[in-house]
Amino acid sequence: MTFTVCYFNGIVLEFMTVEKVLKKGFHNPKFRPTVEKQSEMDSSIPNVITAYGELKPSTEIDIAPGESRKIIQPSSLKNPKLEELMTFLIDWINATLKRDHIVVQSLEEDLYDGLVLHHLLVHLGNVKLDVEEIALSANAQKQKLTVVLDTVNQLLQITEGDNLNWNTKLIHKKDLISTLHLLVAIAKYFQPDIPIPKNVCVETLTLEIEKTGIKTMKHLEYITEKSDLFKLGPDKVKIVQQAMLHFANKHLGGLGVIVKDLSTQFSNGVILILLIGQLEDYFIPLSEYFLNPSDQKERLHNVTFVLEILKERGLLKHPVNPEDIVNLDSKATIRILHCLFAKYKDK
Repeated sequence: MTFTVCYFNGIVLEFMTVEKVLKKGFHNPKFRPTVEKQSEMDSSIPNVITAYGELKPSTEIDIAPGESRKIIQPSSLKNPKLEELMTFLIDWINATLKRDHIVVQSLEEDLYDGLVLHHLLVHLGNVKLDVEEIALSANAQKQKLTVVLDTVNQLLQITEGDNLNWNTKLIHKKDLISTLHLLVAIAKYFQPDIPIPKNVCVETLTLEIEKTGIKTMKHLEYITEKSDLFKLGPDKVKIVQQAMLHFANKHLGGLGVIVKDLSTQFSNGVILILLIGQLEDYFIPLSEYFLNPSDQKERLHNVTFVLEILKERGLLKHPVNPEDIVNLDSKATIRILHCLFAKYKDK
């Protein structure tokens, strides 16, 4: 089953079958569809791409009922850290394979057939694989990829029980998340000291087809390892926690709010919202959040709202998963507070 994902300003608006897009488009004067070449998968249904304002081209994703598919939110593709990592990996591959006169320009488009991955293993690990040099058909490409990935998994000592971030199907489908995870793993295995950019994280959207419709789940996924203040010793971390408590209480005192526990008192997002209002000298309308959240959904709404504010103001230096805050993760809470502290510590 093919679904079209519609975006606006990098945000997923709706998931529709192509038939629904056509129907919706012709009844909406702001939605001007243009018909492209018919899909090979279903020649009877034209692929529709929107061409109105800032509405970005739709993306077709094949998902069978009961299956799930993970994609990168378009807004994350503009993340400078992600762009830095992709450029780094492309330059690294091209430098490694320079003798073979192989030039990679796109990680999605140039690695899916197994040729580049095969040559990387040959050069980096002196590995010999019994595969075709150039696989032309889709089946031949998948067979070659399977051999290459099996070899990678053996080198990395990955077992069947491990939760793999890549497989033949995903790489051949040009899945960027899987391709990035695979390349980072290969680079770190063969060249442990390679300066791969750290703290690269993307916002992903997992789509799953159920009987009642399409289930979606947002998540923050790290592609490369984190480097943060929690690599400090326990004594120094404790000092940071005390500094954050003092900072919060200093600015919340005028509201009669006293913070004693960073994890529990910030987990519903309310005090974070009040703190931001105090620091930035404005009142956040009560209609924007739940002042007395009663369940997980309302708490998650509040924390997500906080992260959106921090992103808009350029204060969120490292991605934070809102679920971590709601689930009383003290490290995630301190990361948010540290973003505010870094800017307003002298206020």
